[in-house]
Amino acid sequence: MKQIINSKLVLGLVLTSAAALAACSDDFLQEKRNYDTENKEIYNYYSSANARISDLYQACNPNIQASRTYQFPSMGYADEHSQATEEYTGFSPFVDPQKDLNTMSGNSQCPDYFTYAYQRIRNVNDAIEGIEGSTLSQDEKDELLGQAYFFRAWCYYYLVRYYGGVPYVTTVQDPVAGSVTPRSTTKECIGFICEDLDKAAAMLHKKTVEGRWSTTDYGKVTTATALALKGRVLNLWASPLFNRSNDPQRWEDAYNFQKEALNTINSCGFGLAYEGNPGVNGSGWAMTFLDLANSVEGIYVTRYNTHLPDQSPDYQRNNLWEQGARPANTLGNNGKVPSAAIVDLFPMSDGKRPATYDAYSKLDASSISYDAEHPFLNRDPRFYRTFAFPGVYWRFQGNPNSDNGETCNPYTGEKYVLWNYVWYNDPAKYNDVTSGDCWGADNLLANAKGMYIRKFSDDLDVNASPNYKFMTSGKQIGFRCNQTSTFEIRYAEVLLNFAEAACMTNHMPEAVAQLQRIRARAGYKAEDGQHSGASYGLQNSLSGDQQACMAAILYERQIEFAYEGKRAEDMRRWLLYDGGTGFAAIGGRALTGWGGNTLTWLGFKSPVGTRRENMEFRLKDQYNYTDGTSGREWKVTGATPAERENANPDPVLKANMGGLTRAERDAYAVDLSESAIKTQPLAEQLDHLKEFYDKYLVRKTKKGDAYDSNNAQLTMTWKPRYYFFGLTQGNQDANPTLPQTVGWEDSKNAGANGTFDPAAEE
Repeated sequence: MKQIINSKLVLGLVLTSAAALAACSDDFLQEKRNYDTENKEIYNYYSSANARISDLYQACNPNIQASRTYQFPSMGYADEHSQATEEYTGFSPFVDPQKDLNTMSGNSQCPDYFTYAYQRIRNVNDAIEGIEGSTLSQDEKDELLGQAYFFRAWCYYYLVRYYGGVPYVTTVQDPVAGSVTPRSTTKECIGFICEDLDKAAAMLHKKTVEGRWSTTDYGKVTTATALALKGRVLNLWASPLFNRSNDPQRWEDAYNFQKEALNTINSCGFGLAYEGNPGVNGSGWAMTFLDLANSVEGIYVTRYNTHLPDQSPDYQRNNLWEQGARPANTLGNNGKVPSAAIVDLFPMSDGKRPATYDAYSKLDASSISYDAEHPFLNRDPRFYRTFAFPGVYWRFQGNPNSDNGETCNPYTGEKYVLWNYVWYNDPAKYNDVTSGDCWGADNLLANAKGMYIRKFSDDLDVNASPNYKFMTSGKQIGFRCNQTSTFEIRYAEVLLNFAEAACMTNHMPEAVAQLQRIRARAGYKAEDGQHSGASYGLQNSLSGDQQACMAAILYERQIEFAYEGKRAEDMRRWLLYDGGTGFAAIGGRALTGWGGNTLTWLGFKSPVGTRRENMEFRLKDQYNYTDGTSGREWKVTGATPAERENANPDPVLKANMGGLTRAERDAYAVDLSESAIKTQPLAEQLDHLKEFYDKYLVRKTKKGDAYDSNNAQLTMTWKPRYYFFGLTQGNQDANPTLPQTVGWEDSKNAGANGTFDPAAEE
């Protein structure tokens, strides 16, 4: 494989303690030698062989610190995949109407997830060969090889879902002339991946089914991890992306495997966290993401720690989500902004879709009217743990007001209320969707966002012992040193993957049962006493209607896994951009199953041709400034807190405008904590907040997706070839024997259409 692993490729095994952090706790950390130039003797010693495996965790594990790349999957950020969904605004290259990706050298090249993946695979193969040929005991070999086989399968799964068939290399190949591996078929690759996962599951059985990893080793892969990934792989192979004729045997294989595997996964100690104890307003669901060790939900996790970079040795590996998600007046990094579309599509409190969200025509609309001016009213419990809006408590442990004596906001963290409404000082801009010339409450000023993503947040009301350190001095300011783990595969996905296979094999009652478990953990009841026949908020027809059942599963995944990097993959697997109608035009195998169009079959409306906008809540016209001279700075140098408060430009708190005191305004705020709910139910609190909105606020659309040079609105597009990636010209230059993917330019054939169809075999 001469050019797949080019001359820059080396083993790359810098076995420092930082490498171990991807898998293990601080107790595992120790100094390790660099084994780049060592021979196979290192594998004859458990400690050095185990260090080699630890390095694979560093190289292969998903990492929330990193952007979406050839190496790391989407972890909830506004990356090129999430921005092709309803979760964020801003065109990714895949849906940008002004960009046409290509595989030739120059601008707008298709992303390259191909070349560097083989560096990781070579390291995995080196570990497998070394351990298999070592003098370690069989138990030691099984423990280490089980992990290595899992990572080889993970690396190839990551490639196959974007390219289909790829060169499948299972030996260490040196970068010398003649070492070239051809492109395997997708079917062969799926088989190889499943074989590796079967090996991993069997080898780890004694360690992780009959026994358990130690607490300090939490985060290492298990038999359950291998089985869960195999279930995902089998669903991928059975999905319309590959299974164009809807071959029922693929679904049967996926169903039978996952039904049996679920028992073993349970035996490994995994389950639905907080099942039977949902807490209040989705608090159990929210806490699921904050458990640090031995989480029953986390089947494939990446761990982080609280180390600082100036500690010696440098073990720093922090989770950066909390810092990025929190508003600027908490010493956060300005927050993450959801699109208005995803805010508007979350279910109502009866579990049904809002009537205004008509993308799923086969799913019943809610009988509860959706009030877009007050989007927080009567929503799914997970809504309140996924988003933050003006007038909601969002407590944290820390005091942002101690930074250099300046006032960042009027609250300590334990009393923090998000008031992120805005005002303008020019009437011409009040309703200008492109204008950002506004100022936010509580010293958010120009940093105010209309809505915030709250998911994964370490809410003090949910977690009394936060996983981060809050700092107010030095280079480390705000929510630093966060050790919250992240999940690539969690138990809820195992259930919904099984539900998908059950649905597609006409075992709809089993599929519905998994949906009910997910809904129950979120806080829904079998019968809520208000919505007749609304079993966990699911319509009764699902058990007898395969198409509606599958639509319900996809909708549930859209809500349950929001900002977990799963939505873009679901849209690709189920061809939700164009229904799969364009494959024949690019030379690929046509979709003949699902009536030739998954959109019609599911009753789903494609987002192509639509825009995703943002939103904000601005003060009503009479409370905005009109002379352009409103105070823009709350931080007054050298002033006392009282003097700074008097300089506060917030019209709501001006005696001659809104006329409220801070205490009067804060009395409207919604408190999601259990203690507050005992005093005043959530519905009553939300109605009270509505009174504040009715008097002071109006929802305003803000520009999300781009405009063209003539200031005309642009809408999402999609090209059928984007369902699979093409090999870049650099890939083909490196290995001229690799055929190009259909729909993409073949640089070795004068730019002619590629000939490799990832879905060719049936």
